Amino acid sequence: MPEETLFEFERDMTTSEVAQYLRTVADRLDSGGEFTLESGGDSVTLSVPGRVEFEVEIERETSKSGKSPEIELEFALEWDENGSDDSGDLSIE
Repeated sequence: MPEETLFEFERDMTTSEVAQYLRTVADRLDSGGEFTLESGGDSVTLSVPGRVEFEVEIERETSKSGKSPEIELEFALEWDENGSDDSGDLSIE
């Protein structure tokens, strides 16, 4: 299935700044699941259902140029855009 990027943001930040963004998202999820992400002139509003698929992925990226490997930690929430809430048990893989 083809993917469409609806919003993208990337910037170097302190870990404290990242933690604050994650806390804000967590608070929005706790209080009803709707929030808006904005950056520059781009924005997207998400309505997150009460049950989602949660994925944690850690990758090591190495380069052939001799640079130090980079670690990437990725958290993903996935749900059916049509609002189906029958995804089964929530699991962390």
